[in-house]
Amino acid sequence: MAFENLSERLQNTFKKMQGRTLNEIEINDALREVRLALLEADVSLEVAREFVNSVKEKALGQEIRGGLSADQQMIKIVKEELTEIMGGEISKLTYSPSGFTTILMAGLQGTGKTTTCGKLALHLKNQGKKVMLAACDVYRPAAVDQLQIVGDKVGVPVFSMPESKEPEKIAAAAKREAEIKGYNILIVDTSGRLHVDEDLMDEIVRVRDAVDPHEILLVVDAMTGQDAVTAAKAFNDRLEISGVIVTKMDGDTRGGAALSVKKVTGKPIKFLGAGEKAEALEEFHPDRMASRILGMGDMESLIEQAEKQFDKEKVEKIDKKLKANKGLDLEDFLDQIQQVRKIDNLNSMLKMIPGVRSKDLDKVDMDNTNKEMKRMEAIIQSMTPQERKNPEIINGSRRKRIADGCGMTVTDVNALLKRFEDTKKMMKMYGGQMGYGGQPGGRPVKQRKPEFQNGKPVKKERHKKQKKKKR
Repeated sequence: MAFENLSERLQNTFKKMQGRTLNEIEINDALREVRLALLEADVSLEVAREFVNSVKEKALGQEIRGGLSADQQMIKIVKEELTEIMGGEISKLTYSPSGFTTILMAGLQGTGKTTTCGKLALHLKNQGKKVMLAACDVYRPAAVDQLQIVGDKVGVPVFSMPESKEPEKIAAAAKREAEIKGYNILIVDTSGRLHVDEDLMDEIVRVRDAVDPHEILLVVDAMTGQDAVTAAKAFNDRLEISGVIVTKMDGDTRGGAALSVKKVTGKPIKFLGAGEKAEALEEFHPDRMASRILGMGDMESLIEQAEKQFDKEKVEKIDKKLKANKGLDLEDFLDQIQQVRKIDNLNSMLKMIPGVRSKDLDKVDMDNTNKEMKRMEAIIQSMTPQERKNPEIINGSRRKRIADGCGMTVTDVNALLKRFEDTKKMMKMYGGQMGYGGQPGGRPVKQRKPEFQNGKPVKKERHKKQKKKKR
């Protein structure tokens, strides 16, 4: 995920402040490090300078609040400023009051604009919107075919006119077609260029005038750093964009574009793209991103991403089994493995957990973990339906047959069964803690007595050992 180096630098800077007082010397030393970290993250000099001056002004003008140390106070101020510099509040898409909304997508070539059109279409489709895509990139080879593939993948129709080389006419015809057929939203994919030029701008202006879009979204590549901000400013000057989508936030990028674009253009970031899959588009929350940068995690986004990528029916099925005190079988275990394998960019999601640092995850070999899950999946698929439902019947000869069937060893099968038993025990324990009655056939979960009652501490009963009476 972007900002890894910035996050590491900021956290180390605030660690140095632990146990110290919040005075001007300490503040200046810390902010010198913060400024360097921002510049290394490719934040523009003007934005970095304004950010540091604002933090300094607030830090010098505040007393240490009760319960907060110097480093905690600085983190609080920096978080507030980071949130503000990235827009302050979430900026959602707006829709035309007429009931039909046109969204014009713009951007340079190579930013992932066409793929992002598909991601946005799926995002809106999942919200109950009826979406159509319009293929108006008439120059790039196979651009129309690519959008068609993207549309098929997310289940959204694509309007195209292969014989036409006039994008504004294609866009106007697509709008008429979408309105006639009762679609709510039309997303127009436009041509890109390797750099900003007058021909590109004139063409997009003609397309804009032909469809009168309610939203004009600019797609920028986070990996291009300040070039992305420069492009955003140029497009905004001509088109008056309504928002920005930053792509490739999962790459090896410094992330300065996300920190600079709002301040430079005045237009908010509306979405982040972080992954190849169609589901890998998330609404941009400035406060959550500030928390991630400062190593404070982002549990809300983590939960939202998990809900998107996990099969709700399968999750509910396992939940019902836990509530009914029914043991999990290998079919359930296979479902769990496949759910995890479906997650796009698991590493980035794990980094949203508070306290998890990038360098800790670097030690985890995600490729090896994925290979291990594939092996487990192959072993279970080599079993009969009866064996999956009743793992206890898997004896020595069955283990040998299963191993031969998937090209692995009996040791591998034994390891899988051991892991399954460990998982089952953990899930039973989870069930008991959530009030599902504890482990089937075992003792119920012991209820702890309240420590306080009516605002007063409850006295604990102490059992004294009875002395044996001497005869």
